[in-house]
Amino acid sequence: MDKMPKWADVILTPLISLVLAMAISALVILAIGESPWEAMKTMVQGALGSSYGWGFTLYYATNFIFTGLAVMVAYHASLFNIGGEGQAAMGGLGVALALLYIPLPHWALALPVAMVGAAILGAAWAFIPAILQAKRGSHIVITTIMFNFIAAAALNYVLVRLLRPVGSMDPASARFPEATNLPSLSDAFASIGIEWGRNTPANVTFFIALLACLLVWLLIWRTRMGYEIRALGKSEPGAVYAGINPVRITVIAMLISGGLAGMMAINNVMGEAERLVLNAVEGAGFIGIAVALMGRNHPFGVLLAALLFGFLYQGGGELALWTSIPRELIIVIQALVILFTGALDNMVRMPLERLFLRLRRKEVAE
Repeated sequence: MDKMPKWADVILTPLISLVLAMAISALVILAIGESPWEAMKTMVQGALGSSYGWGFTLYYATNFIFTGLAVMVAYHASLFNIGGEGQAAMGGLGVALALLYIPLPHWALALPVAMVGAAILGAAWAFIPAILQAKRGSHIVITTIMFNFIAAAALNYVLVRLLRPVGSMDPASARFPEATNLPSLSDAFASIGIEWGRNTPANVTFFIALLACLLVWLLIWRTRMGYEIRALGKSEPGAVYAGINPVRITVIAMLISGGLAGMMAINNVMGEAERLVLNAVEGAGFIGIAVALMGRNHPFGVLLAALLFGFLYQGGGELALWTSIPRELIIVIQALVILFTGALDNMVRMPLERLFLRLRRKEVAE
């Protein structure tokens, strides 16, 4: 029997963790002589108070959905993939190669081609750590960390030596053909006569991210492959006894995970920058870890957690712009949310489990 109801585990525990993180953040803001109430008002207004704020919030959230789903899929196979940063960077290279070297007359044709390119290179970057884990027992955490640094160095070389246009000093590729530019959400709303989110980077990739949430849910909980991934994650000896090949499932889970992380590049490389630039990922691969943990490794939870972190990113930017609170403190607030929803999760979970167990015993006694 579960120690506490599913709704309490999925909703109540993260909510209490979030409240505790915000309370500690408020104390930190008070300590530097600022008003926590005014700070929160500025963040909410900046991230959610206008279509402009929503445009940026959804843009950031789209990145975090892909990297959160990537961590989630690997986690269900008992693999801690923290290489989303490198896999997303390689996904960006896949997008750039597809759009720069394949003549594509319209974004509707360019989008699926770029998605395939992003997914293939993201998956390829996860393949070697997967093989090392499955065949040699090399810990996936160590190898994926190493591959993040290798990806950064490789991308720097490719941009500076191979893809940089002649005469340009910027370590970036040439701009993609205009015909391949994705419609922004602002354009989509304008087509039906609604003015929304002008001059924001949110684009149609957000809908692809929502579709990815649905497809990952179907994969993990409604397919044989998903069952094998979850079985391996619960018990490798049990999975082997049931006829599941752990090497095969480890590699497949990591390929799916890397492909999802790589597809983040559709949003930030194809949709926003419209060229491949250095450091395009901007830490979204690591934020995906917190998103997956806070979302309880469920696609719907990942979606909600990604929206929260999108709010923190956009609201934090507005806070740094319109108040004297330094940008570094915004990073502290984000870190506190990660700390309480991840590392200190049991600090909230264990008292809740005892509470629900006590209530259950009381009901039985009556």
